Amino acid sequence: MTGTQRDVVITGLGVTSAFGRGVDALRQGLAASRPAFGPLTRFATDRYRTGIAATLPDATDLDEELRRVVDEACDRAGLAPAERAQAPLLLGRHADPAVARRPLAVQGKSAISDTTAALARACGLRGAARTYTNACVAASTALFEAAVRIRTGREDRIVVSAGYLVDEDNFALFSAGRALSPEGVLRPFSAGRRGLLLGDGVGAVVLESSAAAEARGARPLAVLSGWGLAGDAHHVCRPHPEGLGMARAITSALARAALAPEDIDYVNAHGTGTPANDSAESSALRRALGDAVDSTPVSSTKSLHGHSLEASGMLELAVSMLALQHGELPVNAGYSGPDDECRLDLVLDEPRRVSPRHVLSLNAAFGGANTALVVSTP
Repeated sequence: MTGTQRDVVITGLGVTSAFGRGVDALRQGLAASRPAFGPLTRFATDRYRTGIAATLPDATDLDEELRRVVDEACDRAGLAPAERAQAPLLLGRHADPAVARRPLAVQGKSAISDTTAALARACGLRGAARTYTNACVAASTALFEAAVRIRTGREDRIVVSAGYLVDEDNFALFSAGRALSPEGVLRPFSAGRRGLLLGDGVGAVVLESSAAAEARGARPLAVLSGWGLAGDAHHVCRPHPEGLGMARAITSALARAALAPEDIDYVNAHGTGTPANDSAESSALRRALGDAVDSTPVSSTKSLHGHSLEASGMLELAVSMLALQHGELPVNAGYSGPDDECRLDLVLDEPRRVSPRHVLSLNAAFGGANTALVVSTP
């Protein structure tokens, strides 16, 4: 890039999922193509629509897991203490359920941003720039803003983190809304799909301008080449059936990356396994990519690691980076047959070997929020 427009590169990554802690655990879990779902033991589930989720048994303290992945990402990026101290933190997470049960006077003194500030101090970062709680696009919105700050020269380096551990408050909410799959299987873009399943997800990345990374001799893991954000305001819960907001987010991300639809080698879809969401996302992909969608591999890795709500965009960014680095596209698990409303080139049965250059990662949330990220090889 020239002038004030600068390339945004990813130099560090840390992640925790139901497959285990670390990038290698996630890669091995995806490669095995076996969903990480099992009986949920953190709380009693007999009152709920299902008792299945994808959890890491010894991951019980979200703040502790966030500290670990931030340190992992900073270490992977090779940041010295002085370089950490120059980087602000953007964090996506759910509000602390324990705070919501306290008296209103106490709640007013327990801002969610306090947890971001505490995390920044614990990890030696400059401070908390912003906290995102906007549901399933929290992490991807944080990545969007970080990329804008770096590309326009406002920052040279930013740490972005996000986390969610399966908790009873959200489990009960999704169960009451009949959004959880009663059969304990998540079937994205498949005939007979009946709902989502929740999963643990915690992650962090170090984003830098390419010039800042080069100046300190850091080798980028990937390039965050495009990003888009759009709303459709169709319904408080359901997406626009034609995927209008998602399509605009995709088109915007492609434009920022200066790519054509046929340049996308894989789509890491939002794919929640719910009837309305999957058909709307399929429509959005066809609207934004045109005929190129027929030959573009697609899968939703939520079918393997579960839906990590606010952390979805971060965990799925890690999945997208692994696809770029290792040339292996993860499967769309739980498939039980084609649906005419989801006519996509799904990765089925086993990982598909390719040599991708550009991956499109999508997320959507209640209220009609949609994000699209394009991740490219360095």
